[in-house]
Amino acid sequence: MSRHVLSVLVENEPGVLSRISGLFSGRGFNIESLNVGPTLERDVSLMTISTSAPEVIIEQIIKQLRKLVTVIKVVDMNEHKAVEREMVLVKVSAMDTSRAEILRIVDIFRCKVVDVAADELTIEATGNRDKVGAIIDLLRRFGIKEIARTGTVALKRSMQ
Repeated sequence: MSRHVLSVLVENEPGVLSRISGLFSGRGFNIESLNVGPTLERDVSLMTISTSAPEVIIEQIIKQLRKLVTVIKVVDMNEHKAVEREMVLVKVSAMDTSRAEILRIVDIFRCKVVDVAADELTIEATGNRDKVGAIIDLLRRFGIKEIARTGTVALKRSMQ
């Protein structure tokens, strides 16, 4: 099974998310991450779906997605050069003895400290899936108290 990121342009109306997620669950495959947001057009949303499935199943899912009336366009980002990003907020224990080391990690990974308390820091990190995973792994040893991760968003790279 390989990981695929699907970009799905949909009409912004009730029930669209349910129908699309039903295609995956009906075939027994999990959606690893799902992002939905508005586009420049008021009645259109962009869904970015990350999943792992065999190529044959991905092809079937794409064909079924294209048959839905509310789906405008489906693009498998694996077939294109794409820019992928995730964002994560991590609340980590930050005692006086470890605060400087945590701040060095924040600096090295070009993250931001978005909230400070006496014994914890909340860090915002953005990057590809591997970078976000690496930051989380490095912060684990300090004690992660809470985490919120967006999942993947993606756009095709511009042709030059």
